[in-house]
Amino acid sequence: MKKILISLLLVFAMLSSLLLVACGGDTTTTPQNQTDNSNTPGGTEQPAIPTVDPADANFQVPASGFDTSKPVTITFYHTMGQNLNAVLDNYIAEFNKLFPNITIEWTQVGDYDDVRDQISTELLAGNQPNIAYCYPDHVALYNVAGAVAQLDALIASTMTVTHDDGTTETLGLTQEQIDDFIQGYYDEGRQFGDGFMYSLPFSKSTEVLYYNKTFFKEHNLSVPTTWDEMEALCQKILEIDDHCVPLGYDSEANWFITMCEQGKTPYTSATGEHFLFNTPENRAFVKRFSEWYAKGYVTTQGLYGAYTSGLFIEPDPTMTRSYMSIGSSAGATHQRPDRVDGEYPFEVGIAPIPQLDTNNKKVISQGPSVCIFNASDPQKVLASWLFVKYLTTNVEFQAEFSMVSGYVPVIKSVETNEAYANFLKSAENGNDGIAALSAKVCLDQEEYYYASPAFNGSSKARDEVGALLQKCLPLTGSNLEDQIEEAFEDAIDECEYFVTD
Repeated sequence: MKKILISLLLVFAMLSSLLLVACGGDTTTTPQNQTDNSNTPGGTEQPAIPTVDPADANFQVPASGFDTSKPVTITFYHTMGQNLNAVLDNYIAEFNKLFPNITIEWTQVGDYDDVRDQISTELLAGNQPNIAYCYPDHVALYNVAGAVAQLDALIASTMTVTHDDGTTETLGLTQEQIDDFIQGYYDEGRQFGDGFMYSLPFSKSTEVLYYNKTFFKEHNLSVPTTWDEMEALCQKILEIDDHCVPLGYDSEANWFITMCEQGKTPYTSATGEHFLFNTPENRAFVKRFSEWYAKGYVTTQGLYGAYTSGLFIEPDPTMTRSYMSIGSSAGATHQRPDRVDGEYPFEVGIAPIPQLDTNNKKVISQGPSVCIFNASDPQKVLASWLFVKYLTTNVEFQAEFSMVSGYVPVIKSVETNEAYANFLKSAENGNDGIAALSAKVCLDQEEYYYASPAFNGSSKARDEVGALLQKCLPLTGSNLEDQIEEAFEDAIDECEYFVTD
């Protein structure tokens, strides 16, 4: 199977000359809720992102600009469900009032990996969509064929585009629009090692700590802000209830990657040697969590066999339960217990995940971005850009999409939107406002999101470190350190084989 994938990638590379488009240029100079399998690989101090000239991007704005008199149809692949498709359709109708010559045809394609797999197949035939939901590792795969349009020339363009009603807009992004994006979300689009921008953030989520607020109040427990506090808290909870697992963590991969970011230890790099995570520091935190597992402090989705929210909301008091769960912020309603006789059995609190160092706060950025594929007709790329720009910078769309989806907006100005401000106020309504509370916690952490490099093989690294943590947590014995080191070596070998074999 690995060799088949490598063969496909080689075919992609051979197709690159067909997919790259040289255009004349404008010289003016970013579920249970569906599991976020985003490849946001961490790392410590990454090399500085190269400075690029927009004139060097693989797509240049034609000197004639966007032709509003020419009908153009663009296709958009996403994973939205029925409720979000309704929101999308409403804003497509609003967009068409500005650009009636642009027809948007969207297709719902399973989950995020299904989008990646379908586009990978369609690239071989040259019939890929114009716009797609993406994660960084998806873009890295498509970039083997040079298929994704670099957005730098579009972002920098000062050309004027005239709407159907006679009003105008700048084709590119203004500095105000760029500054409005949450920085960590925007930076994700430029983490591919070459300095170019390949995507814009669409909607995002992160991980948060759900906790049984009623239990915490009853036993005078404090919400942990560090992993040291978490360890002490788990011990205390087990003393109160020895039939529980205090903490459930849904994603082993996210846990590993975030610990690298919080500890400033190596994980991966987009350039040079890719797989850097076999370090004494990383082995040490895995050993620590293995000891937690042995003491009954923690379990994970892989070890439990299901989302750990099931333990957290367990209704039967005779069954094993947890009092904390770390999972996606977009899945908040799945962390809320069902009512019993009209009442919630406990109130859920939400807090940021613990940190290793409160002077270096880091939390993972998840959720889809959107990329644009190059096309033989530059008008398709321009139309795609105008639509992507409309959705990602439109306050009303970002607010409504967030409230319906459970994800958070990618622009800061949404917080000034009246409807969204009222939504956030509902966080005060206990369990009935859990989605708003989750969004509020996410927005309060906007300075802590990390954007990390992506490359062909970064998704393999993510899979391997997730499997590594799942494998190592149950390990025991006097030679625990040796077993963990061997597991790390095997994981590195698997990653390198995937890329080079």
